[in-house]
Amino acid sequence: MKALSGFYYVDDGSTLVTCRARGKFRHQGEAPLVGDRVEFTPAEGGAGTVDRILPRHNCFQRPAVANLEQLVLVVSETTPVTDPFLIDRMISLAESKRCAPLVCVNKCDLSDVERLYQIYRSAGIPTLRVSAVTGEGVEELRAALSGKVNAFTGNSGVGKSSLLNALCPGLHIPTGEVSEKLGRGRHTTRHIQLFRLDQNTVIADTPGFSAFDVERMEQLGKEELAATFREFRPYLDQCRFSNCAHVKEKGCAVLQALREGAISPERHRSYVRLYEQVKNIPDWEKKQR
Repeated sequence: MKALSGFYYVDDGSTLVTCRARGKFRHQGEAPLVGDRVEFTPAEGGAGTVDRILPRHNCFQRPAVANLEQLVLVVSETTPVTDPFLIDRMISLAESKRCAPLVCVNKCDLSDVERLYQIYRSAGIPTLRVSAVTGEGVEELRAALSGKVNAFTGNSGVGKSSLLNALCPGLHIPTGEVSEKLGRGRHTTRHIQLFRLDQNTVIADTPGFSAFDVERMEQLGKEELAATFREFRPYLDQCRFSNCAHVKEKGCAVLQALREGAISPERHRSYVRLYEQVKNIPDWEKKQR
């Protein structure tokens, strides 16, 4: 449920057991992640030792979580304004790991959120308008989270912790103000922790990220990138050339769909930017990221 300073807090079904990990994990170059299913040995005083990490459905480096079923991208159109590229980078990563993305446009009480809302709804990605302050959309969000292992992610200051408090007021998660000078939030969440919304629903609150953090995230291969943009998928086998990059090639069905308005220019710009980042990266380097 939580990993902090070398301690792992394991939910055994009735209580949290404070565990250390066996030394073999360090020698193997791995460590338990929040969201892992593990086997552990109890010890006296409510302590224990993590013995084994069970096979993972998926795992992420940033945020460092495992076995996610849904990644909730909390975004904003005001203080701070979220760059669609950051959203698209995270959606692409989630899609590559068989994790459902959900875009949650927060602070709809403070600004017009239709731009982001329409970009992602038209791309076929579940998208909600919400306000942690007024409660608008909170019950819809609760329903979308129900029965899943979720993680909230997004750049600092968009209101991830505030939304968690709105969903479950008893959590009392610290929140911070957004700097008027810099236009971004302070990192009030310092570590990753799972919270139970109900018996079958858990949510991870994660530290906010910056544009720099996104550049350091895992990179996908250029061959698999296009398939992580779900609105591209109907056109991928219709291009003139089988190795089409969908950037500027003649006979590209994706570019034709873009011209016809079936794909948003914002989403395609993000794709091109990602493609340019990864097209010359060798496979061995991607595996190390």
